[in-house]
Amino acid sequence: MPELSPRRRFLVLAICCASIVVVVMDISIVNVALPAIPRDLHASVTDLQWTVDAYTLVLACFLLLAGSTADRVGRRRVFQVGLAAFGLGSLLCSLAPSIGWLIAARALQAVGGTMLNPVAMAIVATTFTDRAERARAIGVFGAMSGLSLGLGPILGGALVDGFGWRSIFWINVPIVIAALVCTALFVPESRADRARRFDPVGQTLVILVLGSVVYAIIESGRLGWTSPVILGLLAVAVLGVLGILAYEPRRVDPLLELRLFRSLPFSSAILMALFALCGFGAFLFVTTLYLQDVRGMSALTAGLCLLPVGALIVVLSPLTGRLVGGRGPRLPLVVSGAALAVGGGASLSLGPATPVPAVLAIYLLFGVALGTVNPPITNSAVSGMPVSMAGVAASLASVGRQTGTTLGVAISGTIVRSASARGGTAFTSAAHGVWWLVLGLGAGIMALGLLSTGRWASHTAARAAALSGAGVSARPGSAGPRVRR
Repeated sequence: MPELSPRRRFLVLAICCASIVVVVMDISIVNVALPAIPRDLHASVTDLQWTVDAYTLVLACFLLLAGSTADRVGRRRVFQVGLAAFGLGSLLCSLAPSIGWLIAARALQAVGGTMLNPVAMAIVATTFTDRAERARAIGVFGAMSGLSLGLGPILGGALVDGFGWRSIFWINVPIVIAALVCTALFVPESRADRARRFDPVGQTLVILVLGSVVYAIIESGRLGWTSPVILGLLAVAVLGVLGILAYEPRRVDPLLELRLFRSLPFSSAILMALFALCGFGAFLFVTTLYLQDVRGMSALTAGLCLLPVGALIVVLSPLTGRLVGGRGPRLPLVVSGAALAVGGGASLSLGPATPVPAVLAIYLLFGVALGTVNPPITNSAVSGMPVSMAGVAASLASVGRQTGTTLGVAISGTIVRSASARGGTAFTSAAHGVWWLVLGLGAGIMALGLLSTGRWASHTAARAAALSGAGVSARPGSAGPRVRR
């Protein structure tokens, strides 16, 4: 790819940032609109769970596939297809005549989103060839992600109050159209020197595992945990996991690089990503219903109540990145886990009449938790890995985040479902189960943060990096390893 002028590189970065803004913002912006959707589409709490999870579940399932496909057929081409699919999905969401159509359109949005997030990062990395410039560009790209997640509820609240819930999807359409035109004009085509091969079996197994688990959790309240359907789905998930463990190590280019999980820092990073976003996803889902349905706030006021969360994410993320670069990931991980655990514990005191300043003080803890967790997670995932595996490791961390968000919404919605119609103290009492879960997730992050940053953890990372860098894989039909020449 020819060297681009500074102005052209800036335009490419701006286009990629626009794509990440709409994709990430749609994770949080929808939460503020949830209480308004049932009034138009007669949706239940289960329907609202699927409105959020149809998006994050598809993102989790197809992020790895989209990245490898772009490396193979062309990043700009896949990026353009992703923009078109996301824009079409947004338009269909705004026109949805029923909750079923809305959920389906959200899934289409997410199909487009899978082609934007990892591909945009790859475009940025290949556009900025100087190491220092690339680091700054990736920092800007990451900051836009945090900004979008934090400001989504505020923008969503203003749009819902001013123009109705459908407007949160209209706003994506002009942004996508502008990005499509600018991509065609300014973004050069690029491909990887060696793209990873498509793994249809691994992809199918991942979809079966994640889809079965999420469907079982969401529908368990309606069907019951002992229902043949729920038990069957859980059995499918278990068989899918066994299939992944048996099949993926035998491929030269597996969808899931299981060798990486031999590194304790990497395995812990994936778990911490899942825990952190599971807690935050549960927080956003329950908090939106609490502020609007229990306390009677407007969508805009509810969004403004979440402003401290977004502000702390924006402020703390770059500061945490510098701290991780200078002192390592341990302190931010412990701070994040502690903030999440204390936030969950403090939320147990929330009632229908809790003073607003006390509510906002509790929400600050969730802002600290998310604002300090992402940089150390990414650092732990890629630190010590060979360069050839860094992209895969970072992508798996992103999958962990999306999976966590999906599970957070599924679990929290299942817990508060029966009390949502009664509201008041019935809802806040039912939400105690969610807050105990969040407390436990925060404690888990603290423990993993301490465990994954010790000397033994470093040894496991070095062994995993040596194995991955050597290209060791299992020969089909044999028990021993072989080295790819």
